[in-house]
Order: sequence, then C-alpha cells, then structure tokens
Amino acid sequence: MVILKKVKASTLMETLVATVIILIIFIISSLILNNVFGNILANDLQPIETKMLELEYEYKNGKLKLPYQEDKGEWLYSLQKISDKKVRLKAENYETNQSITEELYENQ
Repeated sequence: MVILKKVKASTLMETLVATVIILIIFIISSLILNNVFGNILANDLQPIETKMLELEYEYKNGKLKLPYQEDKGEWLYSLQKISDKKVRLKAENYETNQSITEELYENQ
C-alpha cells in the first residue's frame, strides 16, 4: 500500500501576497510596453518623408509652382526658391516644433 506524504500547503496570506506581486509586475510591464509603443508611433516620420519624396518628384517633373505650401494635418509642407539653382523643401510640425529640411538642386 502506498503511503501518502503530507504536502505542506501555503496559507491564504501567502497566496494573496504572491498574487499582488504578480499583479504589480504585470501592471508595470504593461505600462512600460505602452510607453514604448506610444513613442514609436509618435516619432514615426515615414509618412512625412514619403510626402516629401512625392513633392520632390512633382517639383522635378514640373508639376509644382514655387513658392508652394500645403497644410496636411499637423504638418506644413513648403517649397521655396533660395537661389537660382537651389530650392528648400521643408516639413514643419507646428504643434511639436519639429522640422525636416532638404535642399534640392535644379537639373539643367
């Protein structure tokens, strides 16, 4: 006959403390992940760079007249002639004061 060994059980208080510790770790890790993903989405400049490439393409193919300005959401896109052969392409976020600037050279 098999003799059953007595297994030491944990008390209710130990179980509650372990549950609280697990919940605290879960909450902290979810807040960290939320912060990381929020920063990734807020600092994603790919759509802005794509729009700037579109404007550069349109300018080089004669579709845009200078000076050009377009307001799209939070971003303001502008093309300005700064010399005979240079054009400044600028994208500005007027809420965060973030800007991206490129200089284009005209092809002869």
